Amino acid sequence: MTERKLATVRNIDQIVPIQGADFIELARIGGWDVVVKKGQFKEHTLAIYVEIDSWVPIQHAPFLAGNKERLFNGVVGERLRTKKFKGIISQGLLLDLITDDTGSAEEGTDMTDYLGIQLYEKPIPACLAGTAKGNFPTFVPKTDQARIQNLSQAYDEWKQAGVQWEVTEKLDGSSMTVYQHKGEFGVCSRNINLKDTEGNTFWEVAKGHNLQERMAHIDEQWDFAIQGELCGPGIQGNQYVLSKAMFFVYDIFDIQTQEYMRPYERRELCRRLALNHVPVIYEALELEYDMSVLLFQAQGESNLNVSQREGLVFKSLSDTENSFKVISNEWLVKHE
Repeated sequence: MTERKLATVRNIDQIVPIQGADFIELARIGGWDVVVKKGQFKEHTLAIYVEIDSWVPIQHAPFLAGNKERLFNGVVGERLRTKKFKGIISQGLLLDLITDDTGSAEEGTDMTDYLGIQLYEKPIPACLAGTAKGNFPTFVPKTDQARIQNLSQAYDEWKQAGVQWEVTEKLDGSSMTVYQHKGEFGVCSRNINLKDTEGNTFWEVAKGHNLQERMAHIDEQWDFAIQGELCGPGIQGNQYVLSKAMFFVYDIFDIQTQEYMRPYERRELCRRLALNHVPVIYEALELEYDMSVLLFQAQGESNLNVSQREGLVFKSLSDTENSFKVISNEWLVKHE
């Protein structure tokens, strides 16, 4: 079963004409805008919305593949990307409503597995692949914030409640986790607990930062994990032009209490451990504007160099369970 709802039954909030377009129009679903065939969908009806980064089997949308047949995890299909039509950003795919095996077609029904849709992930470079010691440990959560476009109702509630947020730059790298747990030190990629093998960049960086010794020095009896982004040569094109692989921390997880540290506590521990932290844009920010403004503000220059930044990550100062990411549409069009 997939962990992320990539395809769900959603309400079409609005159909908007596109200036100068005779055959297409814009459908709005929550925080998402999708270009669709004119007349195919109507406002305030249900349809199946499929998110960007989904791998869609060819039978559901043969037009996505064009004349090419591409394969991912044994399935012929195509990846959904951010596109522009007539200067309008389109993100995702809208399909006519069908029912799942249970006959359900209610709003919110998860259709991901029923439609055979998968999350597309880029091939892993050899220097990052490594040898699996086991699956990603169950005592540490994987790092992945929800996109703000899927949280339109929660966003309005947070605005009304005056919730304050730490805002950091989202870096374009590879997720890395290091942990000490019951006397064991481990290093993980996004999905795998890695063996310490020669040439593996994750382990080389962990050793270069003396993370095992530093974490034990803080408290060898404390079980915790440090999570961050691995950036540098051979990783996602190295858009920050780093001369060597570097680890930038964005989360610290207390394994014993099963809670994330609050932002100011995390930043302080990074200072004590002499670790790089992802760039902090705001230490405390209250949401006061519409989601469209937030998406615009996600665009801009990276704090690491003059390249485009991928986006922003928001983490609540009062509740570590609340966080979301805002990916720059400008970055998606260029890089994805």
